[in-house]
Amino acid sequence: MKLKDLNKMTATMSSTEKMPVLFLGHGSPMNAIEENEFVANFRRLGNELVRPNAILCISAHWETNGTYVTAMQNPPTIHDFGGFPQELFEVQYPAPGSPQLAKQTKAIITKTNVGLDDKWGLDHGAWSVIKHLYPNADIPVIQMSIDYTQPAKYHYELAKELNGLRTKGVLIVGSGNMVHNLRMVSWKRLNEVYAYDWTIEANEKMKHFIVNEDHKSLIDFKSQGKAFELAIPTPEHYLPLIYTLALKTKNEEITIFNDKPVGGSLTMTSVKIG
Repeated sequence: MKLKDLNKMTATMSSTEKMPVLFLGHGSPMNAIEENEFVANFRRLGNELVRPNAILCISAHWETNGTYVTAMQNPPTIHDFGGFPQELFEVQYPAPGSPQLAKQTKAIITKTNVGLDDKWGLDHGAWSVIKHLYPNADIPVIQMSIDYTQPAKYHYELAKELNGLRTKGVLIVGSGNMVHNLRMVSWKRLNEVYAYDWTIEANEKMKHFIVNEDHKSLIDFKSQGKAFELAIPTPEHYLPLIYTLALKTKNEEITIFNDKPVGGSLTMTSVKIG
């Protein structure tokens, strides 16, 4: 699709300066209701950003065969976890959806046929972080799923097709964790800044690739050695980072924040582009 066609389709959305792109390390669902430095930085970021017209979130917690976007007017708050306090299950984030943005997103992607979904909603990968950015839940939010059948390069190329939305006031958010190995978490140290040696090694190497714009090495994460193998036992929490990096354009500033490990095998490291 040519840029003029995209502009025609999005004419009802006001043009803006290019919105930044975010990768947010979401960590435990408890971050939705607990007070700590990570959520304080999310709040600060929300106060600093230009108010978006809408948010498109790629969450680690919506994997599908194929690519879908939520297209309902009122997406439900999904509590897709277990074993947490009742207080967490009572959290609601009643942000409106945007069927219009869903259709526009479907139209601008040529790499695959994007399905319009009316069953999912906002999972905790989305609402647990967006609620700190925009606590009033008054900005439309849609989610895009992660096609679990496709490799990282596919997701990187698909993400690039979203770039035109950035000048229509759409804040694109990837939500996951750069290092995410639940099988090796030290649960008693989940609220501590604590990391295994391989966690530190993988996280530092990832940050080196990010700041040096070595996206090829990040896409080829399976060839980066044992630390990466332990950091990314499954790709769903890592791929939202790939979506974020794909949207970086020339001369855009990279800011890394919340750069701390918890529980031994998780990192909260987050990235702002632009």
